[in-house]
Amino acid sequence: MKTLPTSSLRIALTGATRGLGRALAETFAARGHVVLGCGRNTAAIAALRKALPPPHDFAALDVSDEAAVGAWARRLLAAYGPPDLLVNNAAWCPRPAALWKVAPADLSRAVDVNLKGIAWTIRHLVPAMVARRKGIIVNFSSGWGRSTSPEVAPYCATKWAVEGLTRALAQELPRGMAAVPLNPGIIHTDMLETCFGRREAAGYPTPKEWAERAAPFLLSLDASHNGQPLSVPLDPPDAEAESD
Repeated sequence: MKTLPTSSLRIALTGATRGLGRALAETFAARGHVVLGCGRNTAAIAALRKALPPPHDFAALDVSDEAAVGAWARRLLAAYGPPDLLVNNAAWCPRPAALWKVAPADLSRAVDVNLKGIAWTIRHLVPAMVARRKGIIVNFSSGWGRSTSPEVAPYCATKWAVEGLTRALAQELPRGMAAVPLNPGIIHTDMLETCFGRREAAGYPTPKEWAERAAPFLLSLDASHNGQPLSVPLDPPDAEAESD
């Protein structure tokens, strides 16, 4: 098993190659933590490996593929041990359309990535976290996991499911751990441009701006937050809270 700085947290992060995931990877790394990330795009993974070399670790895989997630998890656990923080960020949203116009393949893809992808990382990484009774699991929900809008029904449905899955998981964890469904807020990503349009999306924070407050908030979570549906605050937690 690799020897890491004692002050470094091991952070497993899905969807690390773009948007919120890429911004979080860079921000966590800048704070001295070790990022163990994955993403579908092999070229983007290669770029991440160059930008954030070892001890960080990035793998190309699709979270909807349970076998691939299992192989990734086994490798990470053997090399690094259980993660201190698991951030399930990977998500996919079909182009806006009335529900009856959504292609069956698009509906299936949303379920496979947004819901099953989280279930697979939990299945393959969380038992090792449970064994040591330590670790935080953050599953990205959405404002559309707590409300609805027209023409994004598949995304709403999967994010509502993330809320229920995470709160049920929280009841299954031992003391000392936490599972949190997190609404990251509205951020100017490619997905937001798809849903809102480029002009309206441009009025929201960039992923980099968002990560400056999201990363310290994520790092401040502890067992007392277990089962709480949380949202990234508008302002970062103070330095004292972050260091606890």
